[in-house]
Amino acid sequence: MRKAGLNAIYELAKEDKDIVFIGSDLGVDTLKEFKDTLPNQFFMEGVSEGHMVGMAAGMAHAGATVYINTIATFLTRRALDQIVVNLCLDNAKVRLYGNGGGLVYGPLGATHTALEDLSLLSAIPNMTVLAPSDSVEMIDLIKESKDFPGPIYIRLGKGGEKVLSKAGTAKIGKAFFDKHSKSEGKVLICTTGVMRQRAVLVREFLEKESIFVDILHNHTIKPLDTNSILTTAANYELVITLEENVPNGGLGQQIGCLLLENNICPKKFIRLSLPDEFPQEYARQEEMFLTLGLDPESVASRIKELYV
Repeated sequence: MRKAGLNAIYELAKEDKDIVFIGSDLGVDTLKEFKDTLPNQFFMEGVSEGHMVGMAAGMAHAGATVYINTIATFLTRRALDQIVVNLCLDNAKVRLYGNGGGLVYGPLGATHTALEDLSLLSAIPNMTVLAPSDSVEMIDLIKESKDFPGPIYIRLGKGGEKVLSKAGTAKIGKAFFDKHSKSEGKVLICTTGVMRQRAVLVREFLEKESIFVDILHNHTIKPLDTNSILTTAANYELVITLEENVPNGGLGQQIGCLLLENNICPKKFIRLSLPDEFPQEYARQEEMFLTLGLDPESVASRIKELYV
């Protein structure tokens, strides 16, 4: 996913001299061709996230569209003040491309896990928040971001995700509805980011039990596709939100409030997310999901218990 997105940025930059890339603490050979071919549009600023955001804001005010890439937790925590003041207050065209959202960097501990990035960035006025599920969706959203107004945060997964998307279908602010061929309109899972991958596996587990699940994938956390959420969720008895983010300010809380405000009340509404606590272990992403009960088999078992 990360490589596909970076290559998409490079392709945009080749066509438009006003597109600029700024990297921080990236490998020496990362985007080597970009650096060699377009040296005036490529910068590597080292471990200095606040400076990098301020630099990007200055370039944006001079007419550039700037893409920043570094580890998500450092970008969203260390540089949060600069993001608010330098980007969002002025609605600057800067795209924050955050590596390793959620528990991807779990082996490095809580300092490197981006548990709350979607919540933090969604709370800031003028910020658009994206979390694609695979490389194809990432490429579509990078292309969409070129002319989209204001700052954008893009959360990346671990990489190597199965391609679920069809090229040319992802649009900023528009959810994707994946209906099961045998759907009975009983179970709907609302996902964001790579949790769509896990929802597909959940569906495969439950299909063996003759429980057929539909998926509403929200690659755009802000602005949410409220119309699709409301019109879709109204038709289901059990609605589950599935996200790799803390519960406060995440997809589940946003969708729950949206349904309540519009008097849409499924028989059961369940939020499945990361807990409201920092990880105490140093472990791989999938190992942490097992511990937290967010692996596909555990989620499928939970839905089976709720299914009536």
